[in-house]
Amino acid sequence: MTGVGNVYGEALYLLAKEEDRSKTILEELKALDESFSQEPDFLRLLSSPNLPKAERCQILDDSFRGKIDPYLLNFMKILTEKGYIRHFSDCRKGYTLHYNQDNGILSVTAVTAVALSAEQADKLTGKLENITGKTIELVNRVDPGIYGGVRLDYDGQRLDDTVAHRLENIRNLLKNTVL
Repeated sequence: MTGVGNVYGEALYLLAKEEDRSKTILEELKALDESFSQEPDFLRLLSSPNLPKAERCQILDDSFRGKIDPYLLNFMKILTEKGYIRHFSDCRKGYTLHYNQDNGILSVTAVTAVALSAEQADKLTGKLENITGKTIELVNRVDPGIYGGVRLDYDGQRLDDTVAHRLENIRNLLKNTVL
């Protein structure tokens, strides 16, 4: 996440929290970020120096007025006017970080060789909630290269109990063994 994303994301979050709109804006930010990742040309258009700022803001008005929260629309206009709209995804990450901290939510990525079933995801979520005392937002990412087991990534930490990690440990142990 960039410094711009963190600063602007936090500013939007503080405003949304003050106005009791933080959850609504979070959901809209996520939906917009997903849409922009599928259509990157839209953000390129809003970043284009060939179009006057007023036209770029009008494009936002035409596209989103009445469809998203007015604070979020104005936020996007500010990003466009300042030339920071390309940092929209980082702003969403900054917003989400502050929202999660205030609401006791821990985002955890579980990396597995095959997708977790709904039952497995629920069990893992329940266990992690009991251990951490926080609400867990679990994302499952599949990586066949780990062969089996699970790796948990959260808060800049990694708990690795995968077959690939265990094999690497054995490989290192054998490599360092003197015969």
